[in-house]
Amino acid sequence: MNKFSRKPAFIYTFACTEEELLLCHLEMRSFFGFQSDGFSLKSDVDIDPSRSPFMKERLEVIYEGNELSEIVKQVEQIDIGTDTFKIIFLKINDLEDCEQISYQERRNIERQVGWPFKAEADVRNPDQTFGITIHEGRWYFGKYLRSEPVWLHHLKKPREYSTALSTRVARAVANIAVPHPFGVKAIDPCCGIGTVLVEALSMGIDIIGRDINPLVTDGSRENIAHFGYECDVRTAPISEVTGKYDVAIIDMPYNLYTHATPDEQMSILKHARRISNKTVVVTSETMDHMVEEAGFRIADRCTVRKQMFSRQILVCE
Repeated sequence: MNKFSRKPAFIYTFACTEEELLLCHLEMRSFFGFQSDGFSLKSDVDIDPSRSPFMKERLEVIYEGNELSEIVKQVEQIDIGTDTFKIIFLKINDLEDCEQISYQERRNIERQVGWPFKAEADVRNPDQTFGITIHEGRWYFGKYLRSEPVWLHHLKKPREYSTALSTRVARAVANIAVPHPFGVKAIDPCCGIGTVLVEALSMGIDIIGRDINPLVTDGSRENIAHFGYECDVRTAPISEVTGKYDVAIIDMPYNLYTHATPDEQMSILKHARRISNKTVVVTSETMDHMVEEAGFRIADRCTVRKQMFSRQILVCE
């Protein structure tokens, strides 16, 4: 349907808790180069919304206009042959009260936009789904794609421990590290039970795992196989990694199974600098001085809080 659009453009909608807002914003900046202050965003960057734990819907723009009537007029040009169709109104959750569109109004708009279609509507199982929304005062119509919460399928793992990253945070961290996977080689040299690895693999990211604890690497391999993925996971310290990677993801060890002393943390960071061009560090304590001493510059960051516990996520280059 891109042939109807003057240039590639996408509208994305988001949802997150207050505790996840900074993480959501950091993921936005990683994907798009900027963040939205609200819960909708327009960009020419093509991201599958199912990659993000925060994206809800995506509209691939075909037509736009200042008035809904302009959209209705343009929609008359669309010919989808014998396919059935459905129109969905993308609800922008952060609009002012005076700008909110009621449920009944949204249904009326869907019918109004769908009326010019030279095809049969099917609200249950359409061949093609289109969307309509208003963003920053302009109307947009295009191909609609709903996010599938893939990460939900990874909540129950055969092997897990309580201090591992949540699947939502792990998925966002993988996206922050590798927002555009094509041609990118990644490594998780402190992979633990593989929470980040599973999320990265489910998004097609080329990644390998290492850890010094054989118990957790066994668990990592079991978890990865449980979800039908394959990954090179070995028991080895980062000091023995000889290859060069575009990015490393390091959830700094701090649990009962593998706890890193300050000297060991420093060694991990220095070796990360040696093997990678970029490193995303997840840490429960402030280590800016260590990161800088290892030769990195902190290019971006955020803090994720859950009750009394917090983690810092540092994008280091």
